Amino acid sequence: MSVKAFELVPAVEREQLMGEKVRINIECIECCGQHLYLGTNDCFIHHFILEEHTTAKGKLAYKAQKLLHKYLGLKKPVAELKAASALERLIVLCDSTITVVDMVTLELVPFGGTKLKGVTAFCINENPVTGDAFCVEMAVVLARRRAVQICTVHEDRVHMLKEVTTPEQPCALSLDGYNICLALSTQYMILNYSTGASQDLFPYDCEERKPIVKRIGREEFLLAGPGGLGMFANAEGISQRAPVSWSESVIAAAVCFPYVVALDESFVTVHSMLDQQLKQTLSFRDGHLLQDFEGKVVLASSKAVYILVPLPLERQIQDLLASHRVEEALTLTEAAQRNIPKEKYQILHKRILQQAGFIQFGQLQFLEAKEHFRKGQLDVRELISLYPLLLPASSSFTRCHPPLHEFADLNHLTQGDQEKVQRFKCFLISYLHEVRSSDSANGFREDVDTALLKLYAETGHESLLDLLASDNACLLADSAPWLEKHHKYYALGLLYHYNGQDSAALQMWVKIVNGDLQDSTRPDLFEYVVDFLSFCSNLDLVWRHGDWALQKDQKIGVQIFTKRPTSEEKMGQLNPNDVIAYLEKHSQALLLYLEHLVLEKKLQKEKYHTHLAVLYADKVLGLISRPSANEEQLSAARQKLQRLLKESNLCRVQLLLGKIQDSELLLLERATLHGKLEEHDKALHILVHQLKDSPAAEEYCSWASASQDRSYRQKLFHQLLSVYLDPDIPGGAQTIAAVDLLNRHAEDFDAVHVLKLLPEEWSLPLLRPFLCGALRASVHARCTSQVAVGLARAQNLQLQHDRLKYRGGPILVSEKKGCQLCHNTFSEPDCACLPGGTPVHIHCVAKKALDLPKRQHENAHRSNHT
Repeated sequence: MSVKAFELVPAVEREQLMGEKVRINIECIECCGQHLYLGTNDCFIHHFILEEHTTAKGKLAYKAQKLLHKYLGLKKPVAELKAASALERLIVLCDSTITVVDMVTLELVPFGGTKLKGVTAFCINENPVTGDAFCVEMAVVLARRRAVQICTVHEDRVHMLKEVTTPEQPCALSLDGYNICLALSTQYMILNYSTGASQDLFPYDCEERKPIVKRIGREEFLLAGPGGLGMFANAEGISQRAPVSWSESVIAAAVCFPYVVALDESFVTVHSMLDQQLKQTLSFRDGHLLQDFEGKVVLASSKAVYILVPLPLERQIQDLLASHRVEEALTLTEAAQRNIPKEKYQILHKRILQQAGFIQFGQLQFLEAKEHFRKGQLDVRELISLYPLLLPASSSFTRCHPPLHEFADLNHLTQGDQEKVQRFKCFLISYLHEVRSSDSANGFREDVDTALLKLYAETGHESLLDLLASDNACLLADSAPWLEKHHKYYALGLLYHYNGQDSAALQMWVKIVNGDLQDSTRPDLFEYVVDFLSFCSNLDLVWRHGDWALQKDQKIGVQIFTKRPTSEEKMGQLNPNDVIAYLEKHSQALLLYLEHLVLEKKLQKEKYHTHLAVLYADKVLGLISRPSANEEQLSAARQKLQRLLKESNLCRVQLLLGKIQDSELLLLERATLHGKLEEHDKALHILVHQLKDSPAAEEYCSWASASQDRSYRQKLFHQLLSVYLDPDIPGGAQTIAAVDLLNRHAEDFDAVHVLKLLPEEWSLPLLRPFLCGALRASVHARCTSQVAVGLARAQNLQLQHDRLKYRGGPILVSEKKGCQLCHNTFSEPDCACLPGGTPVHIHCVAKKALDLPKRQHENAHRSNHT
C-alpha cells in the first residue's frame, strides 16, 4: 500500500561539483546543519552551504552555494568524512589514514597523540560516555588486525582509550555508548567494550554484498540481513521490531522515523518501521550514497546530491485517510507523537480519530466507528447533521471546517437503499443513547434528546416512552409535530406533561380513549388517565375531567378521588364534602367513595357514616323491592350494612331505625340498632321471639358486651336467659334454648343467681355441664386468688428484706472514736447515726435539733432586712 512519504529534491547539481572535469565522482558525504561536505575520488573536499526555500507551489527546495574546496594531496579518494561540530573539525579518512581538518577553512590541523594509519573504517559515537563536551569518541578498524580501537579526538590530539579484540576482521561498524555493532567477514555481532560481553547476531557473507550497520537510536541498530531483510537489533542482541523486506541488492540505508529508506542499484524504497510495509518507491539510477543527518536524508549519485524531503506527517495521514486506509493512518498518527508538541498532537489525534470514524461509518463498520467517535470526542451534532431534519430548527450548529467527511447527508450516503437507511438509523439510536448517558452531550443536550425522540418516533422504537418518562431535554416545538406526524399521540401527551402542559396532555389522551385518535400504544390508557388525575395537583383539571371518567366507568373513575395520596401540603388536596357533592349524580361512585372515607381512611365523622349506612340501607331495600334481585346480591348488601352497623358508633341510629322499621326482612339490622341504643330487651325479643334465632341472640350478647366489663357481660347473658324463661310469651318458656345457653356459656353466668331463676322441677343432670363449669370456674377463681395473695405476701416479705438490707451493717462505737459534732470520744454505747452511718452523741443531735428553728428564724430576719 503506497503513500507518498518523501519527495526527491536536487541539492548539488553536477555542474556545481564537477565543472568541466568529467571523471570526478562523489565518494562520501557529510552534512552538519547547513554545511554540506563532499569527498571525491580526486582527493578533494568540497564545502557547500545548503539554503532552504519554498517554491511558488509551496514545495521545499534547496539552493547550494559552494564556499571552497581543498585538495588533501594524497592522490587517493576521500573514503569517509565525519563532522565534529563541537571542535569545528572535520575527521577525514583518506589513504587509510585519519586526518583532521578545520570545518571552515578545510586546512589540515596538526595534532599529536596516537597516529591512526592503516584504517579501513571508523565511526563516531553519537551517544558518548566520556562526558567531555570538547572531544569526540570514535571507534577505528585497522587493516589486518582483529581488533577495534576506541579513541577520543580532541582539538589538538587523538587519544586511544582502549583496544578490543574481535573474533574476525571487522568490515563495518557502528558505535552507541559502550556497545559496538560489528559486521565481521561471516556474521554480525554486538560487543560491549566496557564489560567485554559479546552477542552473536546472525550469519552474513560480506563477500557477496556490502554489509550495512546503521545506528538508528539509543542502543538500537539496523543491519542488512540475509534474504533481503533489514533486521533490527538492540544492545542485548534482541530484535524488538519485525524486519523490513527490502531488495537483496541494497547498498545503503537511512532512517527518518517512522521510515526506513533503502537504496539499491535502481530504486529508493521506503518502508514503515511501524507495520514493515513498503510505502513508497522512487526510481533512482546510479545511486551511490544514502545517509541521514539529524532528520535530513541525503542521497547521492556519483555526480550529484539530492535531498529526500519528508512530507509533513499530517499530509501523509490525510493522504492515507483519503485512500480509506484507516488503520495505517492511525498507526502513523500515534507514531507522530514523538515529533509533534503535546497540545498540537492531541488536537491532531482527535481530528484523525473523528475522520477515521466517519470513513468506517460510511463503510457500515459501526462498532469501529463508534469507538473512534468516542476516543476522538466527536461533537455528536456532526453525526446528527447527516440525518435530514433531526437537528432542531433552533440549533446553531455548523459543521466543522475543514470538513471531517465527504458526505452531504444520509441520502447521499445510501443512494436510496432503504435497508442501509435503517441500519444507519439504528446505529445513530445506539450511539445517541450512549452519548446522552455520558458527559459527551453536555452543552447540547437539547439537540441530542430531540434527535433521539425523532428517531424513536420514526422507527417505532420501544424506548420512546422511556425517554419521555425520564429526565430529558426534548424541544417541544420540534418534537410535537414529529410525534403527531407519526401518530404517537400517547407519547405526545407525555411530552406535554413533561413540559408542564397537563391540560394539553389530558386532551390528547381523552381523544385516544374516545376513539377520536388512533394510537394502540397503551391499551389501558383509560386506567392510566384515571391514575394520572388521582396524582394531579391541578384541581381544575380534576373537576373538568372527573365527570368524563365517571361516565366511562364509575368503578374505575372514582379512583381519581379514592387513590389520591395524602399529603401534608394543602395544595392538590380535595375536600371530601366537595367530592361527595360532585358524586351525587353517580350513585355507585358515591358509594365507593364513602366506603373509602369510612372503611379505609377511618374518618370519624357522623355524616359520612350515616350517609354510607343510608346508602347501604337504600340498596338493600331496593333489592328487596325488586323481584329480579337474587339472594346472593341481597345477602352481600345486607352483610355490608350489618358490618357497618356493628362497627360504627357514629351512625344516626334513630334515622336508620325509621328507615328500616317497616321491613320485616331486616329484623337482624333492627336488633343491632336497638343494641346501639342500649335497648337490649327489644333487641333480644326480636332475635328470640321474632327471628327465633338462638345463635344470633347469643352472638348479639357477645358483640354487645365485647368492649364492656365482666359484670356487663353477665347482665346481658342473664337478660337473654330471662327472655328464654319468660312464661308469659306466647309459646311458653324455651327450656331447651335456655339449657343450651347455660351449658355453652357457663363462665358468663353467676351460678348462684342462675340457680335462683331456674324452675324447681328442672333436674340436675340436665344442667350438669353448666354446674360442672360453674364449680370449676369458682374453684379456679379461688385458687387463683390464693396464689395471688401468696405472691403478694412473698413480694412484701422480699421488699421488707431488701429494706433492712439497704439500711446498712452494724455501727461500731469505741472509746477511741470521736463524735462528728462535738469531736469528743464516746463514753457509753448509746449513740445516734447521721445519714451515711456516722455515729454521734445523742445529746449532740438533740441540741442540733433545738438550734435549727432558731437559725432558720435568724436567716429569715436577715433576708427580710436585706
